[in-house]
Parts: sequence; C-alpha cells; structure tokens
Amino acid sequence: MTKILFICHGNICRSVMAEFVMKDMIYKLGREKDFYIESAAVSTEEIGNHIYPLAKDCLYRHGIQNKEIKQKTARQVTKADYQKFDYLIVAEESNKRGLFLIIGEDVDNKVYKLLDFAEDTSLKNKNIDDPWYTRDFDKAYDDIVAGCEGLINSF
Repeated sequence: MTKILFICHGNICRSVMAEFVMKDMIYKLGREKDFYIESAAVSTEEIGNHIYPLAKDCLYRHGIQNKEIKQKTARQVTKADYQKFDYLIVAEESNKRGLFLIIGEDVDNKVYKLLDFAEDTSLKNKNIDDPWYTRDFDKAYDDIVAGCEGLINSF
C-alpha cells in the first residue's frame, strides 16, 4: 500500500482538495486498497477547523461528494509523518520549507511538489497558488487534478 500525505499551509484548501481529488480518482479506478491518503498543514493557524467553504463547494461542483469531507478537520504535519508516509506532497515551495522545519532533512527523498507529477510539462516546477488569497478555487482544482493524474500514472 502506498501512503500519501498532501500538505499545504493551513490544510483547509489545497491539501484537503488534493486528498479528496486523489481519493475520488483511486475510487473510480477501483484501487482504494492500493493507497492510503491524508492531508495536513505546515502551520498551526487552522488546526481543528473544517474545510474552507469555498474549497468544499469547489469539490462538490466537480462531483466529489466523499462523506468524509464534512468531518475533515485541519491537522499539522508531525515529524512522525515522515516515517508513516511514502510520499509527502506539498502545494508550493514555501510549504516545502515549512515541512523541512518540522521533519528535518528529506533523507529518503519522499518530499515533492504536486505539480512535479503533472504530465503537462508547462506545469513542472510550478506552485499551486493558494486560493485563499487568489479566490480562484477552480484554477487550484485544475492544478490539483493535473498533479494527481500524473501521480496516479507514475505508479
């Protein structure tokens, strides 16, 4: 089983959208038993808060209705997560820096940016902009889908 942790700043928009997009994709492929998926934050700002309403609405608009969405609350990544997960996938470069402050070095080469998996080469090395600031949840969703599709295809 491959264990994936998606990470962003607060775990109320991008990482949680990636968690449920990925869960939806693997469900549709009938591969739920092949993956374990979670999400977390590098900051403590939103710990315990539910998914940001506009992020949740975006998932619903795209047909992702996982019952866990309503119960999901933000959590912070821990040092132990480095050993628990095979992949720690961040939304942007600043998340990577925050993650390293928590886990230390990436000695096992587990840390990646989600868009590094995108098959569209124009997206490689790009960040997924934070829709909390841009208000463009659909753009973030599209980037997340591109990264998750490439990630699934890498297995």
